[in-house]
Amino acid sequence: MSSANQVLVLNCGSSSFKFALLNSETGTETLSGLAERLGSDDASITFKRNGNKNSLSLNDKNRHLDAIKTLVSYLETEGLSNDIAAVGHRVVHGGEKFTESVVIDSSTIKSIEDVSSLAPLHNPANLIGIEAAMVAFPGIPQVAVFDTAFHQSMPAKAYLYAIDKQLYKEKGIRRYGFHGTSHFYVSRQAAESLAKQISETSVITVHLGNGCSVCAIENGQSVDTSMGLTPMEGLVMGTRSGDLDPGITIYLMRKYGYDADKLDQLLNKQSGLLGLSGLSNDCRTLEQALESEDEQTQQSAQLALEVFSYRVAKYIASYTCALTHLDAVVFTGGIGENSDYLRSRIIAHLGVLGLSVDEARNTAARFGHSGPIHGNDSRAAIWVIPTNEELVIAQDAARLTFNHSQDNQQQGA
Repeated sequence: MSSANQVLVLNCGSSSFKFALLNSETGTETLSGLAERLGSDDASITFKRNGNKNSLSLNDKNRHLDAIKTLVSYLETEGLSNDIAAVGHRVVHGGEKFTESVVIDSSTIKSIEDVSSLAPLHNPANLIGIEAAMVAFPGIPQVAVFDTAFHQSMPAKAYLYAIDKQLYKEKGIRRYGFHGTSHFYVSRQAAESLAKQISETSVITVHLGNGCSVCAIENGQSVDTSMGLTPMEGLVMGTRSGDLDPGITIYLMRKYGYDADKLDQLLNKQSGLLGLSGLSNDCRTLEQALESEDEQTQQSAQLALEVFSYRVAKYIASYTCALTHLDAVVFTGGIGENSDYLRSRIIAHLGVLGLSVDEARNTAARFGHSGPIHGNDSRAAIWVIPTNEELVIAQDAARLTFNHSQDNQQQGA
């Protein structure tokens, strides 16, 4: 393993991938960037290093592979390639097979393929990234870190749907949960902030971004979370509907001829804040629209944000049922970290739990600043903690690479 403990983290989507090169011990980021619009004529890759940005056009004949080759070339030119100890991959769905991160081999790839039907928009793209990286970085260990793994500690009463049990036994239909690396990271940071052992800490973590989820964490373990079989269940999100009467889909199919593709487009791409407001899926745009001189625009934005905050508050309140006590509510993610307006609105619904916000603290805790935002009379702490999923992936990759290397040395001895 490289003495520099540098891990390249890849997060591949169907038409883009994010990357970061960071030190797994210190969290120091040497390089980050984004390859986007893969599959189109204007595909590009952007590198961020030392405060500077550099964008290059991509040939894109081989989509992800071409982009990763460009990344490799950049790393070599900048003298960074020799320091890479491992490549860590975010994989969205691990099903019940993966309860923790693993070193990737042929059996791992086969298992990820086997559960790809549970995440058809995500896992195939993750696999493309893995296979491209294995070609581009021969000899460097590759590690898969699963969004679902942290939630495998949920009890059956939390993960089972009340449908024919054979659908779970034979087809794996159950609640899996997502954003696991984020909930894992901020819960550990919260325990440190509370000066408690994670094994004695009970928190509710609230990851709010374009995708949103809430997680109840008892003694460091996930005991319930709002996303389900797919990332669509639970909270109102940027373009996803969240919880929905399943009878609506049946009605749309029978009455208006909706098929699976049209329903998928509606519920994943045209719902949530975008669907409610008719304006945008971006909370910043909607908060700005609250000040619009156009009354209809203002009302549309207000309604969308009210539904959003009310739904989050309902989940927080309901998840106290899963805990023995409540030490803290923790906000994270792009919205959770930056929107003091929505944090205030969410906590305002939770007065019955004795939670309150100090508005001065709340306003100060934005744009990368962490800290407590609860009032002096609040019965539980309320914190804003920026997430760092890349660091979790890097740390798991470094740990497993070190253990894997030791195992190989022992076997060869």
